[in-house]
Amino acid sequence: MRYTNNWKDYELLDTSDGERLERWGKYILVRPDPQVVWKDMKNNKLWKTPDAVYSRSKSGGGAWKNNKLPEQWNIRYEKLDLTFVLKPMGFKHTGLFPEQAVNWEKMYDLIKNAGRPIKVLNLFAYTGGATVACAKAGASVVHVDASKGMTLQAKENAKLSGLESAPIRYIVDDCQKFIEREIRRNNKYDAIIMDPPSYGRGPNGEVWKLEECIGDFIKKASCVLSDKPLFFLVNSYTTGLSPAAVGYILNTTLKKRFGGSTELDEIGLKVTQTGEILPCGGSSFYIGEQ
Repeated sequence: MRYTNNWKDYELLDTSDGERLERWGKYILVRPDPQVVWKDMKNNKLWKTPDAVYSRSKSGGGAWKNNKLPEQWNIRYEKLDLTFVLKPMGFKHTGLFPEQAVNWEKMYDLIKNAGRPIKVLNLFAYTGGATVACAKAGASVVHVDASKGMTLQAKENAKLSGLESAPIRYIVDDCQKFIEREIRRNNKYDAIIMDPPSYGRGPNGEVWKLEECIGDFIKKASCVLSDKPLFFLVNSYTTGLSPAAVGYILNTTLKKRFGGSTELDEIGLKVTQTGEILPCGGSSFYIGEQ
């Protein structure tokens, strides 16, 4: 399990009975988390006085209750000198996955130590946590996401992090269609990041199920890698898809072709109340030979 101890503006205070108690800057949130299958005592007094609680509806979806939050606010990740804007969203999200900081640090170090210009392709790039981390390390980044709103927030994060003039190209597009066009254009990248959804639909109604589609998509994306790839990262929040399963695809697709190695881990967040680690998904990291 990999996790970072470098957050100051974010803290996972406690977890119990399907929920997590979090501090985002000065605001306290309670949000559902399906990984929290235990029912410990809620000893932290902040459970009783959060600034907002996200409650799921029995009919589907949910909403923020007792909401005393501003429309948006900022937090910093001081380790890499990054700043992010937070905006509570309709599906419990805030616009940032704090557990990904451990991957930001790893990508940052790989780029910094590469000794050559690095071009990164960030697919399903959301609000650009990985984009700004790679750009801060000196890479040029192509940021691709199908949501215009998330892409605008990514631009905001880059500006807040002092990267408004960095070589970041933002593209609102379906990631599979974009890869197909890049193959035809013969464009190449030294590193690829993908954080695909568990389920979705393409622009023409195509169904995306991660377990069924990820193998073919990794193979397709590998066609735009340069002759000396630096890394290829696949994140998964789907409980039925383990890092080892994705690692098998990376080994047979990339390691066999380029050499290098894979690192397959769960990533998580440390819970202040107990000192234990909450699992928050899996990361399958291919690292090329340098």
